[in-house]
Amino acid sequence: MIGIDWGTSRFRAFRLAADGAIRDHKSSARGILAVPDGRFADSLREEIGPWLAAGERHVLMCGMVGSRQGWVEAPYLPCPAGPEELAAALVDVPFDWAEVKLVPGLAGVDADGVAEVMRGEETQLAGALARLGSEVAAACLPGTHSKWARVAAGRITGFATHMTGEAFAALRGHTILGRTMQDGTATVPAAFDRGVARAARPGGLLHHLFGVRAEALAGQLAPGDGASYLSGLLIGHEVKAALADVAAGSVVPVIGAPELTALYARAIEAGGGIAERINGEAAARGLSLIGGRIGWR
Repeated sequence: MIGIDWGTSRFRAFRLAADGAIRDHKSSARGILAVPDGRFADSLREEIGPWLAAGERHVLMCGMVGSRQGWVEAPYLPCPAGPEELAAALVDVPFDWAEVKLVPGLAGVDADGVAEVMRGEETQLAGALARLGSEVAAACLPGTHSKWARVAAGRITGFATHMTGEAFAALRGHTILGRTMQDGTATVPAAFDRGVARAARPGGLLHHLFGVRAEALAGQLAPGDGASYLSGLLIGHEVKAALADVAAGSVVPVIGAPELTALYARAIEAGGGIAERINGEAAARGLSLIGGRIGWR
């Protein structure tokens, strides 16, 4: 079976063995926004053609490829949902060279009844939770739009989204805050921790944000530390809000790329939580698990 995690900016493919092991993989910048004139079928064949030629006939996809801007829109599945519900709601995709199906995204509401949606993260969660067991009550998937999922008995019962990554990029690149920052990655640990600590104080995010500029003008924040401080401030506010709904002493799995899960783990632990980083290919495990429910191996 071939598993595809096809997002807005990246295309990732996995050739999976019957036991879920990754036999081969590839990644490219051909996200859905880079597909010309809606030619998704041609793009998929160009990306995985050698695997199809080698005999693979089943392709399971997740991510923004199932959105309104993608190949075929897969209706959102309401929470609660787990691998069984996701497998039962797969959407067929027309493709001449193999049988292709799409994993639907999930829909829910927050504590105030405001709509929430996700695409792709549900598959990562399915893969991670199968490994972690049934005692996990909450999980974090950091990213451009970070997700905090509520979990019970291996199923996603609800979730909340935080636009932390996109806010960081916008504030750094398109506001006056960026003028006090040097180029480079936001990875100065002491400055990040200082931002997280500031987020724990009263005053609110908007007030704290202006402090990034004021601290720099006062000579209390070095230009090379500004991006890390801003990152810690934004992630700190996100984590503080999310941990308010998590029981004290709970282990929070943090699922994603190593550099990002490391930052979130620091913020979670600073807020009194217990973080368990889940790096690696959770999406591949989730695709294998869901595919197995329909007999694809």
